[in-house]
Amino acid sequence: MKRTTHDKKSKAQLTRKARGKMRRGQSASSAAGEFVHEEIRHVRQGKHGAKNPKQAIAIGLSKARRAGIPVKKKGKRS
Repeated sequence: MKRTTHDKKSKAQLTRKARGKMRRGQSASSAAGEFVHEEIRHVRQGKHGAKNPKQAIAIGLSKARRAGIPVKKKGKRS
């Protein structure tokens, strides 16, 4: 099977790409988007038990925070 650009990326690759975005002046949420996109792909492929896209976003942001991307904390909910 041929590898495509949408195959699994390692944590190091995701972190490197996110930090590159930060160096180029993009916002932290844009940099964290790499982690979020990876999680959404996992949900669509059925790799873990997240039930909906909101859960995938939360997991991706959590992984970005652990990798050192300065993502803002949750805002107020109404």
